[in-house]
Amino acid sequence: MARIIRRGVHVLKTMLNKQRSETRTLEQSAEAGRLRRIEGRHNALVKELRHAFGRGELTPSGECAIEGFRVIEEAVRSGVKFRAVFFSESAQPRAARLLPQIGAHVETLLLPDKLFSGAVPSESPQGVAALVNIKKYSLEDALSRASSGPLLMITGIQDPGNLGTILRSAEAFGASGVLLGEGTVSPYNSKVVRGSAGSVFRVMLTKVDTAKAIQQMRSQGIRLVATSSHKGVSLPEANLNGEVAIFVGNEGAGLDKKLLAQMDELIMIPHSPKVESLNAGVAASIILYEAARQR
Repeated sequence: MARIIRRGVHVLKTMLNKQRSETRTLEQSAEAGRLRRIEGRHNALVKELRHAFGRGELTPSGECAIEGFRVIEEAVRSGVKFRAVFFSESAQPRAARLLPQIGAHVETLLLPDKLFSGAVPSESPQGVAALVNIKKYSLEDALSRASSGPLLMITGIQDPGNLGTILRSAEAFGASGVLLGEGTVSPYNSKVVRGSAGSVFRVMLTKVDTAKAIQQMRSQGIRLVATSSHKGVSLPEANLNGEVAIFVGNEGAGLDKKLLAQMDELIMIPHSPKVESLNAGVAASIILYEAARQR
């Protein structure tokens, strides 16, 4: 009797596993049916993707090009609006992981591997890219939130990795917004997006005219402080409470002397004299942490 029961349980489990497998196969087939195959490099969406990646800027219709499974999942989690998602042929088996997370109205395209790699800048692409609409903010939007945390004013940061790190730290330590002045790498550069680990989708971010931004911050009573390598108030003694804007300058030259002259206070991060200066992304992160600690 026990043998018959065991055999019956085994048969039932086998049938259930087969049913689950068939269901998964049907679901994967249905998802794969969403993919529209594109062969030509002159397809309008493929051209927009290629140009957006090439320029590191938004498309004429305002979308940012992103790539990689993790980045795209972060965009989904952040509620970013998708215009189109592109898969390479070799990544098609992994499409079932993403497609259920993407609205049915979004264009989903399947590209030959060569066409995909020609549009995406990564040396080792993961086989998925997208055009997404990142929310835009104004200087006024950022200033209206200055009481909730420090503003970051970035001028002349040219390394995409540094800016990506700064955006990630800005979110982690509660910055109210990030203002990007002249000479700063585009936040839509693919290396910035990847380095930010999704924070670029969530941080209040806006490009500004630095002189205008300073004028408006002054009129609102926001204190202006700047990082300095070898002079100023030691960071543990600095007051970063209240409405404050933290200025971070170019990796090599730092802030322009004319900008330094307009600051209310210079802040120095204590470090070994054997080191000339700290990486801009690291320095900004340390100061943001201290500001969060003080709050």
